[in-house]
Formats: sequence, structure tokens, C-alpha cells
Amino acid sequence: MIDFVNDFYLWIKWLHVVAIIAWMAGLLYLPRLFVYHSQVAAGSPTSELFKTMERRLMKAIMTPAMVTAWVFGGLMLVAQDWTGGWLHAKLAAVVAMTGHHFLQERWRRAFAIDCNRHPTRFFRIQNEVPTLLMLAIVLLVIVKPF
Repeated sequence: MIDFVNDFYLWIKWLHVVAIIAWMAGLLYLPRLFVYHSQVAAGSPTSELFKTMERRLMKAIMTPAMVTAWVFGGLMLVAQDWTGGWLHAKLAAVVAMTGHHFLQERWRRAFAIDCNRHPTRFFRIQNEVPTLLMLAIVLLVIVKPF
């Protein structure tokens, strides 16, 4: 397995980065949809349109991209030196990002059955969480501070 990963490492890394870009796009866009969705009446035509947009974003882009990022990131871990603390911190941030993904899915499901209980401001704040995690992850990967 290690020979396979080493032989195709740059291709694996490329697929990982492409998946991360798609996943991040969704993680940043879905809370923005929630901001707008929370401002319209439940059951309205606009609300139904937001439900469709949110479902398609999560099911067709975000979740497949997250799974792809984990698979190819996991393959890259086979070839990694695990001695750097930066890698452990990065993985912790990725786990937090994954947790946030599942929170967004929970909020999407609440909107889908017209049971959103959060105000617009809540989603405006949640829109910043993936950005902060992304900044930490990129810093850890590029700078490797420890």
C-alpha cells in the first residue's frame, strides 16, 4: 500500500485538494443559504426553493467532497511522518470541520421539515466557523509551526 501511495502521491494530493475546495465552498455557502432561508415564511415558494438548493448542495457536493477529502487525506497519511505536532493539530481541526458539516446537515433537516429554531444571526455567526477552521488548517499545513 505504501508503494502505491508513494507512486501516486501527487495525484492523491491533487484529488485531496480539489475535494477540499469543493467541500469548503459548500461549508461556506450553506450557512449563507440558511441566513436567507430563515428570513422567509415556512412553506412559502421561496422556502421550498431554498430547501431544494440546500438539499442538493449537501447531497450532491458537500458530502461527496467531504468523503473524498477524507479518503485521499487518509491515503496521504500512510506516507506521512507522524512525529510533527502540526499534523495532530491539523487532524483535530479536520475532525472539528467534519463535526460542523454534520451540524449543518442537522440544520438543513430542520429547515426541510419547517422546524428551524435558530435566528438569522445564529447562521451569520455559524458562517464564520468553517473560515476559522480553514485558516487554522492551512496555517498548520503550510507553516508547520510545531
